[in-house]
Amino acid sequence: MSTEFDLGALLAERGAERYELHTKYLNPQLPRMLHTIGFDKVYERAEGAHFFDADGNDHLDMLAGFGVMGLGRHHPVVRKALHDVLDLDLADLTRFDCQPLPGLLAERLLAHSPHLDRVFFGNSGTEAVETALKFARYATGKPRILYCDHAFHGLTTGSLSVNGESGFRDGFAPLLPDTAVPLGDLGALARELKKGDVAALIVEPIQGKGVHEAPPGYLRAAQELLHRHKALLIADEVQTGLGRTGDFYAYQHEDGVEPDLVCVAKALSGGYVPIGATVGKDWIFKKVYSSMDRVLVHSASFGSNAQAMACGLAVLSVMENEQIVAGVRGTGELLKSRLTALIDKYELLADVRGRGLMIGIEFGRPSSLKLRSRWTMLQAARKGLFAQMVVVPLLQRHRILTQVSGDHLEVIKLIPPLIIDEADVDRFMDAFTAVMDDAHSGGGLMWDFGKTLIKQAVANR
Repeated sequence: MSTEFDLGALLAERGAERYELHTKYLNPQLPRMLHTIGFDKVYERAEGAHFFDADGNDHLDMLAGFGVMGLGRHHPVVRKALHDVLDLDLADLTRFDCQPLPGLLAERLLAHSPHLDRVFFGNSGTEAVETALKFARYATGKPRILYCDHAFHGLTTGSLSVNGESGFRDGFAPLLPDTAVPLGDLGALARELKKGDVAALIVEPIQGKGVHEAPPGYLRAAQELLHRHKALLIADEVQTGLGRTGDFYAYQHEDGVEPDLVCVAKALSGGYVPIGATVGKDWIFKKVYSSMDRVLVHSASFGSNAQAMACGLAVLSVMENEQIVAGVRGTGELLKSRLTALIDKYELLADVRGRGLMIGIEFGRPSSLKLRSRWTMLQAARKGLFAQMVVVPLLQRHRILTQVSGDHLEVIKLIPPLIIDEADVDRFMDAFTAVMDDAHSGGGLMWDFGKTLIKQAVANR
């Protein structure tokens, strides 16, 4: 009997069954949702910021796998590093030695993380958050974590306890005894800290849901309050970190902010091997790992594996050598300024916000009677349908992939690969203005599709 395994042959034989396989064996609602909104595409390959279908048509990626593909798909430097580490036949994950790659990646990551000293490597963003929660509780001896309304910190039980979106939490209680405070509300933070049992505040410097930025001065003032009450500041940079907002970390936009723990993941993977990192201060790590008896008190079976470490090292090398962060500042400002200039042109366009290449486009109630009646009809069926009406034609007519920034939100979030260029910005702007022109015409295919979404929303009630 042959022991050979040919992955290419398997995909050639069974690849066309992709949607049927998901329906039968995985989450059955995913293919159903994709079929409903016309996102059931077949992509054959990808390169950089583009997908390609079987006919060779390219699709512009303005989603980056929810931020994972910071350097785009199949960056040659990251790809070579992965090939190299596989070819080295390293004695990986023996559990009882110290391989060089984790130390080298930690050293390089800490070079971008002033005031932080040590790193724990896990396998995902939610695992990085779980680590930060455990470390904060142990280091302070206090049980409670504060988080912000509408935050997203992951979906495992600990991180779900600090997830500010009820749609993710419902039905999974009991969770940990943590408490939500409004983003930017220092008074609410102070009231909770006075109770004396708060270990930390975990915060996204820019929230993924809705793309809401912490108000100027909030992070520094929150840090001072927390430290006064012997509590910690945890910065969740899982999506905003590694250059996404035009600095290496989003908290670095505000002077004087020095988080005690920082959570990193997504883009550090290079899009190949899952990785999460919790970066923190020396005293916290030394308190958690206080003796040889506690050497494995917190660990991860696949944490620090050679493939993930190699990809992380390659990603940081590319970011430094290709000046990715500076490029994000320029391209992000170009995209945001061009979008902002459209607010006065389109009455359905309410706001453009964000930093770098993390941009939220919010739609709102129009002023003209005809458009207002259609808007009201959509809102009555389900809030968020108009944003979906924009996302769908961007893909179906213009081959541009975007996402709605959370359930029941009239906001599209743009988080493209950090390597997009001016030509990609031009392409997106041409497509977006065409879709908005159609929406403001008062008729056409876009509003016909809106009727389909309304029927679907009513049927799901």
